[in-house]
Amino acid sequence: MAAAMAAEVPGWKELDEGRTGLYDLGLVGALPGGVGFGNTSVRTGGGEFLISGTATGGKRALGADGYCVVSAFDIEKNRVESYGPVKASAESMSHGAVYLACPSARSVIHIHSRKIFDAMLRDAYPRTPAEALYGTPEMARAIIACVKEQGASRGLIVMAGHDEGVIAYGESVKEALDLVLELYRKYN
Repeated sequence: MAAAMAAEVPGWKELDEGRTGLYDLGLVGALPGGVGFGNTSVRTGGGEFLISGTATGGKRALGADGYCVVSAFDIEKNRVESYGPVKASAESMSHGAVYLACPSARSVIHIHSRKIFDAMLRDAYPRTPAEALYGTPEMARAIIACVKEQGASRGLIVMAGHDEGVIAYGESVKEALDLVLELYRKYN
């Protein structure tokens, strides 16, 4: 899939618009030093998924050039293969872990929020272990375990080893975004 075809992925436009809304709420973006946080993805079919690229957090609106396709990943080798106009996010394996554990999941949203993160830890939401750090095989395995434990086609996970990191997933982009917005209303 060429970058120009990103717009042809079912759910892509909704994902892109939703990502802009999350940016406006401060749930995805970039820190003052330029390090981005949060990303969004939609399954394209088979084992592939379209994901917002690394170093795109500081941009309010991405458009097709802000996404790449993850064509393969290997948790044990900590390797991700992607193509497109940007490089894959360091969190691509986390998204892939959700898709691997939940075949009916169509979209994954990864946000950052101090208030939401702390509240989810306090309220005992499903969580990864604090020692499982972001972008590692340990985090990917922990996400798989959380998704399988929930046993549902939609869910929320607080990434205890990834400060402020939260994942929502669902059978559609709308469902995953709605889960995030419910958290935002509940805890802000």
